[in-house]
Amino acid sequence: MNTSHSRRDFLKISAAGAVGITALGSFTLKPAVSDRKNFGVGLQLYTIRDAMAADPLGTLKKVSDLGYKNLELASYGNGKFYGFSPKELKKIVADLGMTILSSHTQVEAAGITVDNAKKMADDHAEVGVKYCVQPWVNDVDRTLEKYKKMVGDWNEVGKIMKGVGIQFGYHNHNFEFKPIDGIVPYYDIFMKGLDPALVTMEIDLFWVSKAGQNPVEMFKKYPGRFQLFHMKDMSTKQAPFFDVIKDDVCSVGAGVIDFKTILASKEIAGMKYLFVEDDNQGNGKPFEALETSINNLTTKILV
Repeated sequence: MNTSHSRRDFLKISAAGAVGITALGSFTLKPAVSDRKNFGVGLQLYTIRDAMAADPLGTLKKVSDLGYKNLELASYGNGKFYGFSPKELKKIVADLGMTILSSHTQVEAAGITVDNAKKMADDHAEVGVKYCVQPWVNDVDRTLEKYKKMVGDWNEVGKIMKGVGIQFGYHNHNFEFKPIDGIVPYYDIFMKGLDPALVTMEIDLFWVSKAGQNPVEMFKKYPGRFQLFHMKDMSTKQAPFFDVIKDDVCSVGAGVIDFKTILASKEIAGMKYLFVEDDNQGNGKPFEALETSINNLTTKILV
């Protein structure tokens, strides 16, 4: 037996095998689009609002190609979504292999009221959402009395939405946690006054963190009340603050929020769906940021 020849052959085979394993490892670190879609990662389209305004069809194609499965809309007005009728948009999204799951009623506006709820409910039922969410409270309305009125109104809106098979919800920022005369509106007004059967909470993990809140403790205190998660990371840990400052937003998994620990309590929270959101639109590179978020979610966080 030629020992030196056998050893050379063995080393060649071993080296080739190592290269093969390395190549395979590189491939598996980035799941195929079809595999990514199996994770059911959603996207809040406010993240790419400029692209959606400029080219909604091309933009939705890019989102699908990245592997996002569920969409949360952020453009509703006069019975249309992004300029399309409900039926038109529903078909466009379905043809791309995605699902319209949720909608923010009107971004940075008065949003939904008892007066306009029936029209909104009908339009959102036609586009096929499971959730319709109030995403914002204007500065002038952030008083204890107005918060109390909103809670009463939103319970009524929840009844209207429930009548067409839609769950109404509220999306937080950080200002709801700012004490007013010793009262914390989020806990003392919203969580106490909103009927859990009519209004679920869409928890934004960036904003609750900026307000100094612990999401897991929130879930334990109010189990089952957080059906929707907004996955949004932050670059640094800061002292709690209540101004809506977005400079610190970054892609999911690129910052300091411990999403795996939070998601370990998702059943206590009552979570059903999650959406990536980046208020800063990826700091000028929205689709690169979306790639980072979904790659981190499907290779590190949700596995």
